[in-house]
Amino acid sequence: MHKNLSRWREGEQAGRRYAFTAPSPTRYPWQWYWDSCFIAIVRSRWDRERARRELESLLAVAEDGFIGHIAFWGRPLDLERAVRYNVVRRRDLTTRTIQPPLLAYAWRIAVGDPAAEPGIAAHHRWLGGHRDLDGDGLLWLLQPDESGLDASPKFDHVWGPRAQGRRRFPLLIRRNRALGFDLRRVADAGGPVVCEVLTNVAWSLSRQACGEPSTTPALVARLWDERTGRFVDEARGAVHRPLPPERVPFTWDTLAPLALPDLPEEIGRRLVEETLLSERFWPGVPLPSVALDDPAHTSRDHYWGLRRYWRGPSWANAAWLAWQGVRRLGYRAEADDMARRLGETVVREGLREYYEARTGAGMGARDFGWTALALEMLSPRAGSGSGSA
Repeated sequence: MHKNLSRWREGEQAGRRYAFTAPSPTRYPWQWYWDSCFIAIVRSRWDRERARRELESLLAVAEDGFIGHIAFWGRPLDLERAVRYNVVRRRDLTTRTIQPPLLAYAWRIAVGDPAAEPGIAAHHRWLGGHRDLDGDGLLWLLQPDESGLDASPKFDHVWGPRAQGRRRFPLLIRRNRALGFDLRRVADAGGPVVCEVLTNVAWSLSRQACGEPSTTPALVARLWDERTGRFVDEARGAVHRPLPPERVPFTWDTLAPLALPDLPEEIGRRLVEETLLSERFWPGVPLPSVALDDPAHTSRDHYWGLRRYWRGPSWANAAWLAWQGVRRLGYRAEADDMARRLGETVVREGLREYYEARTGAGMGARDFGWTALALEMLSPRAGSGSGSA
């Protein structure tokens, strides 16, 4: 698989050195924040120097600790994408929105101690200072794509026709651009804003990797719904159509907290036994992005000419995050089965962006970097899934 991570780019721009792996050679030519985190983790198996340079390139684009979710290294943003990307000006070096903050966690695995890197400390200060609305340590989002889950159906009721993958999404970008992509200004203007599960899983993983206080207790207190046995986002402001937890589409991110080494064991076992191993998720190629029996599940990734990600197909990064908890909690046979089934799919279909959840047919971009995370599951590192950061 490592041969498919050869989409290496390096150079200098605006006085900053960069080096990164393009997630896919045609569709994704720039540096994406969480793609680089996942790719660096895998690459560190055979090339720790390039893994480090990949992550350092995220720090190179940082401004006062802010790291945007795309860095436009090496080529300018074209006019068509400038309309629908989260930039203030077309010449901007980076978007003005975030992605799940996995940098410190990836650094711990791929490089070493992230607490020794001043840029990561600055990044965490920015996130805590600008995205923690209530002072409980949890982060909030101003657009669905900040979660990395883009057009997930769990956002449909929040943003309605302005959700990503809908025709009015550019209007949401335009409104947020006028507000400087400033979360507090967006919240004061009526939002909506969202305290989202996956983002806060990534945040807790990274804080723990740095030796900072864990936000897992706050995540459980705020987003765990005991009655339904699910983690569910909290939305605030002008929500398009408020829904109770049981009516929110059942999406994979309720399983993402399994990656947290300090998730209460009783919650972890409930997630594995009642959700992951149920007919909702287990028959699919690891890991369906939406429960197989949920009305929102679909294999279609286009709608009226628009790409709509995370509405059913299976993704390797989702599988890897959940797999860590499955293994840590002692479900070794099930963890091995997840690795085997995903690995067989990748060998047969190649490194695709995602896979049809039932058949495993390859979908989306080809030669997609982070799908090599299947290696992390097939050949676990020492301590993987043991609770170590």
